[in-house]
Amino acid sequence: MCMVSLGKPVALGRTAEIYAWEQGQILKLFWEWFSADGVEHEARIAHAVHAAGLPVPAVGEVVEVNGRLGLIYERVEGPSMFEAIVARPWTLLRSARLLAQVQADVHARGIVPELPSQRERLENKIRAAEALPPDLQKAALKALGKMPDGSRLCHGDFHPGNVLMAARGPIIIDWIDATYGNPLADIVRSSLLIRGAAAGGSLAGWRMKTMVRWYHATYLRRCFQLRPGDQQQFAAWQPIVAAARLSENILEEQDWLLSLVRAGLAKGD
Repeated sequence: MCMVSLGKPVALGRTAEIYAWEQGQILKLFWEWFSADGVEHEARIAHAVHAAGLPVPAVGEVVEVNGRLGLIYERVEGPSMFEAIVARPWTLLRSARLLAQVQADVHARGIVPELPSQRERLENKIRAAEALPPDLQKAALKALGKMPDGSRLCHGDFHPGNVLMAARGPIIIDWIDATYGNPLADIVRSSLLIRGAAAGGSLAGWRMKTMVRWYHATYLRRCFQLRPGDQQQFAAWQPIVAAARLSENILEEQDWLLSLVRAGLAKGD
């Protein structure tokens, strides 16, 4: 097997490392445990959302490098929204409102080819959540069955780390969890990801945690300005999406997520 010298990764993620590649490109090199089917799935979605005209990086081919599969993407110059906020904290609230607006623009799209069902994705995750007691799993699945379907494009992992602040405007990355479904469930997912940074302890210091809470409150306020009257449905989705989030086995968030599931499903009885 021919080995290629890649240098140091420019970024690290849960499923892959990011390396500089040829001029104007990056290589998303997946970890050995990530399946070939998963790589092909991401490639199909990346091509589909790019073809739909969304603000996303252009995607190239699947390649094998040093015994691992990777995807070639257009290199987008610019920090993530999260990095931009850390560098310029006075932009915090403006960035939160922008995050909501960019997400609303995504939700304005109808079904994009190649996307799986959000409902099926949530059901599979709830069933796979080992930390979820059987009674809560049953209740979460029952609650999911009562929720309205949707046919909108949903990113599935939309947070400030997955929006790049490029010169041409915000660019959305990491579409592997994209589905078609209900935008409110997608907003709840983003809400949990943002709140989890503070609730789970992955951010150090009370100042940073306070900033996250301000950011989250501003983000949600703008979401509901763009989608007035959706607060009640948002609350109904929260325990369902929290139950699905438990399948990702993030230990520092587990107790907090379980409390959201219990409280939310109790209110729904």
